[in-house]
Amino acid sequence: MNTTRSPLLTLALLAMVLFLVFQLREARHMRVVQKTSPTADARTEPSSRSNRETEATLVYKRVSPSVVAVANNALVRRGFFFDFQIYEVPQGAGSGFVWDKKGHIVSNYHVVHQANRLTVTFPDGTQYDAKLVGIAPDYDLAVLKIDAPPDRLVPVEVVASRDLEVGQQVYAIGNPFGLDTTLSSGIVSALGRTITSMTDRKIHDVIQTDAAINPGNSGGPLLACCGRLIGVNTAILSPSGAYAGIGFAVPSDTVSRVVPQLIEKGRVTRAGLGVRLLPDHVTARAGLRGVAVYAVFEQTPAAHAGLAGVGLNRFGELVFGDIIVAVDGQAVTTIEDVQAILDPRQPGDSVELTVARAGKSRKITLTLIEE
Repeated sequence: MNTTRSPLLTLALLAMVLFLVFQLREARHMRVVQKTSPTADARTEPSSRSNRETEATLVYKRVSPSVVAVANNALVRRGFFFDFQIYEVPQGAGSGFVWDKKGHIVSNYHVVHQANRLTVTFPDGTQYDAKLVGIAPDYDLAVLKIDAPPDRLVPVEVVASRDLEVGQQVYAIGNPFGLDTTLSSGIVSALGRTITSMTDRKIHDVIQTDAAINPGNSGGPLLACCGRLIGVNTAILSPSGAYAGIGFAVPSDTVSRVVPQLIEKGRVTRAGLGVRLLPDHVTARAGLRGVAVYAVFEQTPAAHAGLAGVGLNRFGELVFGDIIVAVDGQAVTTIEDVQAILDPRQPGDSVELTVARAGKSRKITLTLIEE
């Protein structure tokens, strides 16, 4: 019996040894693969957020409580003669943001245009009736006010936009297509753009961004990576009316100048030269380069400086007076050029005009007046 079992026992022991050796080799091979395979690392080690993801999350958490939805409702009468009813229907919707602890909300003028009733809704659903404090159609800005407790209001911090550079990371928070408190990100695509307001006046130094901006984002904040305001989203360039990669924001430098005036006076004070300028096409048709003075207002610094407008000679022929060729050393060829230079100025500021008359050039210093 022993001699019969001995070969079988030996074979069984040999098979067991071979199996153990094979298992050890497989385990060793798996350890090598785990050390060299990047996918194994991704499975075994927890993933971490990138710096940009962390930044976006912090900006959203910090600013989203300050961003509101602005609803513009109009009263519509339907029916005939004495059989009619008044309905309140939505006329428009956009975004806005908290400016201060007093309840002032900043938005776009085109968002609140022709509103009979305005409501402001916070991300948590809290809703307030809003009254219009002031509008600046030339800048597409408006200020509303709500009666909310100060501890409910978290103002958005503002930084200067003059120091922006193309390529900087930016974020937009708003309510596109009624989807509240939406975050989108992008970069500053260009600076110094000019767009046209609802009043056909030009808005200068506008920020261009590729952050997704759609209908409903209007009036919402454009934010730097620090979560501070650098612009107010106002328009898009799109054949379809939806996001096409080009959005525009009124720069915070303009917002910081206009909004305090709207809160204080309900309107914007513009600085002017105290003259009326001749339309560009008339000046160009006469073969003159520059901006022609059409008339000078009496009892103004321009009148005291001796500026002269258009007149007639003894033969009844049109005679040009002063032609403005430069403002503060910057050459001007159109009325828009002059307005772009004066736009950030305040009444009481001084400017140097280079003017030409009858082939002679001279420089004069004028104090700007309120227009």
